[in-house]
Amino acid sequence: MIYVGIDIAKLNHFASAISSDGEILIEPFQFSNDADGFQMLVSKLDSFDKSSIIIGLESTAHYGDNLVRYLVASLYKVCVINPIQTSTLRKNNIRKTKTDKVDTLIICKALMMQSNPRFVSFFDLDLMDLKSLGRFRQKTIKQRSRLKIQLTACMDEVFPELQYFFKSGLHQKSVYALLKEAPTPKAIASMHMTHLAHLLKVTSHGHFDKEKAQQLRVLAQKSVGASDSALSIQITHIISQIELLDSQLERVEAEMTRIMEFNDSVIMTIPGIGYINGGMILGEIGDIHRFSSPGKLLAYAGLDPSVYQSGNFKARKTRMSKRGSKTLRYALMNAAHNVVKNNRTFKAYYDAKMAEGRSHYNALGHCAGKLVRVIWKMLTDEVEFNLD
Repeated sequence: MIYVGIDIAKLNHFASAISSDGEILIEPFQFSNDADGFQMLVSKLDSFDKSSIIIGLESTAHYGDNLVRYLVASLYKVCVINPIQTSTLRKNNIRKTKTDKVDTLIICKALMMQSNPRFVSFFDLDLMDLKSLGRFRQKTIKQRSRLKIQLTACMDEVFPELQYFFKSGLHQKSVYALLKEAPTPKAIASMHMTHLAHLLKVTSHGHFDKEKAQQLRVLAQKSVGASDSALSIQITHIISQIELLDSQLERVEAEMTRIMEFNDSVIMTIPGIGYINGGMILGEIGDIHRFSSPGKLLAYAGLDPSVYQSGNFKARKTRMSKRGSKTLRYALMNAAHNVVKNNRTFKAYYDAKMAEGRSHYNALGHCAGKLVRVIWKMLTDEVEFNLD
C-alpha cells in the first residue's frame, strides 16, 4: 500500500507519500488550495496504482472540504483522521518538531496504524452538506427571531394596538404586506377602503374580509401611536429583511429535503421525524461508526447527565451536560417531541416520567435519550423503526 499524508492549511497544503515499509516515495511538497494545486497533487500520484493509494488528512475546520470532494470524485480512497491521533504521534517525536512537512509524514504513519480505515463516500459528502445546511438554517432562524423582536419593539411605538387586533399577532404575511405599504396608523387610516380590503383579502387568502378592514381603519384613526418617519423606515426595512430570510430558509429546506429523498435513510421510518429534522440529525452525527455505543452518541449530543461528586456525596439527580453539538441536541429534542405524539411506546415512556414528578422538558430529555439509542441501533444495523 501507498500512504499519502496531506497537511491542510487555508492557502497551501503539503503532501508526502510513503510505502507500507516506511520508505518515502514522495518527499513533502507544497501545492495550492485551488484547481491547479489539486491537479498537481493528482499528477504526482499518477505513477502509482490508484487502488493501492490511501490518502489521509486531518479533520481541520472546512479548509480541506474542497480537496476531499475533489479526491472522492476522482475515485481515490480518502480517510479523514482525528487530530488527536496525529497529536499523540507528534509528541512521541524526541525533537518535538512541528512543521507542515513533518506533519505530512506523521499523517502517513497514522494511516499505517489504522487496522480498518473508513474511507469517505459520496454519502459522507451528502452528510457534510446536511450538516452545513442545518447549521446555516439555525443561524438564519436566530437572525429572523432577532428581527421579529425589533419589529415588535418598533410597532409598540408606532401602532401598539395592531398586534392585539390580529389573533395571530404581527408576524404573518398579510400584516407584513400592510406595513410595507402603510407603516403608520396615519397611513393606514388614509388608505382607500376598497384598496385596504382587497390587500387584506388577497394576502390572507380570504381570511380577512371587508368588515375586518373597516375595523382596522377605525383602530388606526384612534391609535395613540406616533407616525414617526424614522420608525417607518425601520419597519419597512426590517420586514424586507425578514422576508429575505424566509426565502433563504425555503431554499435551504428544499435542498435538505432533496438530499434526504435521494439517500432514503432508515431514520425516515421513525414516525414524527421529517426531512428537515432527520437531515439535521444525520448531518450532525456524520459517520455513525465514530460512536461505538449509543452512550457516546448521547454524550456527543450533550444529552447525557452531568456528574457531581465530592467526598462521600454523589448527586442522584443532575441536569443534562449540554456539552457537544447544540444543533444535534436541538434536533433530537424536537424529534422526541414529535415522536411522543406519534408513537405509543414513546408516549407511554413520556407519561411515566411525568408521573414521577418530572417537568415536561426533563421528561422530553429522557425521551430524546431513548430516541438516540433507537437511532444508533437503526443506523448501525440498517434496520427500519419498529418499536410497537
